[in-house]
Amino acid sequence: MNSWFGRSQRGRLLSTFTILATLTAGILIGSVIAHGVKGKEQQSSSSDATPLKVPNPVVLSNTFSTIAKDVEPAVVNINTESLPKENPHSRRGGRQAQPQNPDDQDPDQDDNGQGGGGQGQGDMQDFFNRFFGGQAPEGADQQPRESLGSGFIVDSKGYILTNNHVVDKADRITVKLAGDPEGDAGRPARVVGVDKSTDIAVLKIDVDHPLPTVKLGNSESMQVGDWVLAIGSPFGLQQTVTAGIVSSKNRDIGSGPASQFQRFIQTDAAINPGNSGGPLVNMNGEVIGINTAIYTQSMGYQGVGFAMPSNTVADVYNQLIGPSHKVTRGWIGIAFQPTISSATARVYGFKNGVLVSSVDAGGPADKAGLRARDVIVTVDGRSIKDGDDLVGDISARRPGASVKIGYLRAGKQETTVLVVGDREKGLAARTAAGPDNSNPGPDQDENSTAAKIGVTVRNVPPAVANKMGVKGGVQIVSVKPGSFAEEINLAPGFVITEINHKPVTNEADFKAIVNGLKSGDDVAFVVQSPQDRTNGSNFVGGTLP
Repeated sequence: MNSWFGRSQRGRLLSTFTILATLTAGILIGSVIAHGVKGKEQQSSSSDATPLKVPNPVVLSNTFSTIAKDVEPAVVNINTESLPKENPHSRRGGRQAQPQNPDDQDPDQDDNGQGGGGQGQGDMQDFFNRFFGGQAPEGADQQPRESLGSGFIVDSKGYILTNNHVVDKADRITVKLAGDPEGDAGRPARVVGVDKSTDIAVLKIDVDHPLPTVKLGNSESMQVGDWVLAIGSPFGLQQTVTAGIVSSKNRDIGSGPASQFQRFIQTDAAINPGNSGGPLVNMNGEVIGINTAIYTQSMGYQGVGFAMPSNTVADVYNQLIGPSHKVTRGWIGIAFQPTISSATARVYGFKNGVLVSSVDAGGPADKAGLRARDVIVTVDGRSIKDGDDLVGDISARRPGASVKIGYLRAGKQETTVLVVGDREKGLAARTAAGPDNSNPGPDQDENSTAAKIGVTVRNVPPAVANKMGVKGGVQIVSVKPGSFAEEINLAPGFVITEINHKPVTNEADFKAIVNGLKSGDDVAFVVQSPQDRTNGSNFVGGTLP
């Protein structure tokens, strides 16, 4: 697939055009024969025909063309080559392992993101193609792979912005400038730094003269409906300009830890394979985004494209050109769910804030005394709206900084001061200490059904309790179709440890609490999912019908 989007584009397009021309000629010949046209005797006089005249050039609406002329000199074509890698299985005829991005499958999020247990957008993620992703055909590891992408110059000394996925795992990177001759091989480029969380990369080429650069704009100033231009090299066709509008802002298209820093500008400007890494430009000729992804079922343009906002890009770029050449983000060591039902929020007594699912042992939040089920409502006195708000605030802080956290515990306002940690180091420590995620599944020892809820439960077997890190509780064995439990997404295997602030240590506790519920009551369950790698609490709730 990559080679198809590479240098062979031009040949395939010309071949297509040749086929179309041949078919057209055949149709014309057939038409002549079918209508019996025979030389001059069938020709009519054209003495009364008026010759066509081409008018003098006039200046029409030239905003788009002016912007294109200003920006195009700073837009570059990026060619990458990945050399063959030895496959240890191929010599033995063994089965080859298929590459896979673990983030696409990760149900968990950290304090800079979202807790596990809820339904994400993983089922849609298959349609979000990064242009150069996908599986290689059989035997592809035995031959070089080439890919094409775009980028733009932001510093006249030769610094270029593009997408990380354009240059990821590349052994050779060459950059072709707008003024380079046709057929020129391009200039060698080196990677200055990359940030996988935002899919941004900074490249550098050596030059002997200042290069043209783009103007950077403020992505926050863009409104839905504003005109934008996308410039790049779709299918290897350099300096291609397409127009559209901003279709949406702050669009979340992924799942997993990386997606928490990916809030895109959505546009209907045509973006195709090869546009990746190119600029999205406003009507002032300013770059307000990097074209990064498309929603497609055909690997081509379907009217939905996504660009990383320039405000995010500028922050990442400034860190990548620094001494460490990496992005450092703050971390406080908690996990939380992306969404909380209104019933759960009412039970825990808050409208805005973040309900903590779990706290990393030894992390900043743990040291400051925060616990699971606390509700973070302020950071340094500023009200926190939701998880995205908390992510933006904490991740922008540098490790070692002190921050005052306001939170609710059992409805009472509390405050604590914690020292922000390093996200990368914190997540590495969490992974190293991660629990066993195997799910033994419910056994067949079914007990009585709680008709009001629609579940069958059992006391948590010791082996399950050890593997899931729980003390007591009941495990859901089955969920009745169409029941309240199914409606609020309770599922077999979940362990219920609390209902409406009341601890559930065994079946007797569960039955006593459920029997006290009545129609119209808000019900909030604290559950743990066997798929949750943080061993954190998840909050599932609704209003009992």
